[in-house]
Amino acid sequence: MKYTGSKLRKTDNMKRCSGIILPLYSLPSKYGIGALGKAAFDFADFLAAAGQGLWQMLPPGPTGYGDSPYQSLCDSAGNPYFIDLELLKEDGLLTDEELAACDFGGEPRYVDYGKLFEGRMELLKKAKLRGWDKDAEEVTAFRLENASWLEDYALFMACKKHFDYLPWMQWPDRELRLGKDGKTLKLWAAELKADVELFIYVQFLFFKQWNNLRAYLRSLDISVAGDLPIYPALDSAEVWANRRFFLMDEEGRPSAVSGVPPDDFTKDGQLWGSPLYNWETLKEDGYGFWIRRIGEAEKRFDYIRIDHFRGLYRYWAVPAGAESAAEGEWRFGPGMDFIGRMNDWFGSSRFLAEDLGAPDEGVGRLLKESGWPGMKVLEFAFKPGEDSPYLPHNHIENCLCCTGTHDNPPLAQWIEEADEKTKEKAVFYTGIRSEQDLAVSLIRAGMSSVAKIFIAQMQDYLGLGKAHRTNKPGTSEGNWRWRMLPGEASPKLAKALKEISELYGRSRSDSEQGV
Repeated sequence: MKYTGSKLRKTDNMKRCSGIILPLYSLPSKYGIGALGKAAFDFADFLAAAGQGLWQMLPPGPTGYGDSPYQSLCDSAGNPYFIDLELLKEDGLLTDEELAACDFGGEPRYVDYGKLFEGRMELLKKAKLRGWDKDAEEVTAFRLENASWLEDYALFMACKKHFDYLPWMQWPDRELRLGKDGKTLKLWAAELKADVELFIYVQFLFFKQWNNLRAYLRSLDISVAGDLPIYPALDSAEVWANRRFFLMDEEGRPSAVSGVPPDDFTKDGQLWGSPLYNWETLKEDGYGFWIRRIGEAEKRFDYIRIDHFRGLYRYWAVPAGAESAAEGEWRFGPGMDFIGRMNDWFGSSRFLAEDLGAPDEGVGRLLKESGWPGMKVLEFAFKPGEDSPYLPHNHIENCLCCTGTHDNPPLAQWIEEADEKTKEKAVFYTGIRSEQDLAVSLIRAGMSSVAKIFIAQMQDYLGLGKAHRTNKPGTSEGNWRWRMLPGEASPKLAKALKEISELYGRSRSDSEQGV
């Protein structure tokens, strides 16, 4: 399989469609985690058969402690765990014996990240030893195409490996840690040359497989929506190599970190811990850091969902070292000065805005001025005594309606745990006789909305509940693990989903006819 490069495709005006949220790691596989091989192509076929026009993924970058895709070691890079091992075997880079010797975990429903950490990179190291010289010309082209981030990332990861995966803030060499001395960086790159090449080759393998999957999705007229976290993780190649764009002191210590204030879901708020931007410095630089960041995301996705959009209006700043997010304060973000610059570079039709949170008139005005579609979550719509903006009759065309995001429970769990008044309102609103039919009725309500895009979690279509949640905000264990089993994305389900999509004018065939 040849590396094909990252061909960009400008999106047309958004068409009425529907899609499914399914992280790559949730695909079935006998190697412990979903990957970019046959199962991904099979799911693309399922989407096509189901009349779906959009596959929404979570950020596909390499993850660190906690395994959260929103705390990536590099937003521009790909997660080595997603490299399909069967494809490497077909390319002669791995053997059956090597795959059989590895323990990938024995539970097909959930990812065992500990097992993956123990053995996956050793397999990829074997692949690199066999493929580096063979693929030299393609690797050189890949390095040139991705020069804006790849070399920094490879050196960053080689150093992390050398220092037993400590965060860069704890590396013993101060000059390396602060990255100010080019001579020091060159010396470390030379000393760790083998590992630098390993991490470059791993990215080459990831994007070779990623680009082939994207080409197949394009042939099916299926777009990919992917999240771009508003903040890179503190322990990331982006922050290590670009500290001047963050609120950090001369030793690389953040003065304040990101989070959200207390709300109905988390009494202490959420303490994310990512360093906050120095927006003045970013503006002086013409927002070049963000332009490069979105430019890389544009190579991977048709639509880029900016996570925590409201942070561009006001963001929650928590003093470094605080025990909880409740100690933070509001500060104003860059607003339309920043958004206008991104629209000039990329066009407003490229973006989706995750504008969720407590109602805020300023966020609403900024969203409207940006031209970006915001989000309407049906699980938030049925609070008793409110005419919620999330209720389908209050939707506007330029928005994305979803049953719930990756941070919300699947519909079956939401229905089980919602209070009786909320369920009564949902039952009455959808016109059904009992809550037994509520999940399907909510999907129909979302499908019938005027919103251009409707999305549901795959768990919603499978009728799966509490044990199948993707993520519970404010918790650090048990998240990002759920996987689909072989055969669950069945032809019968695809047929049923296509029928309902066609009924509400969201099928791909409808879009092709201009509906």
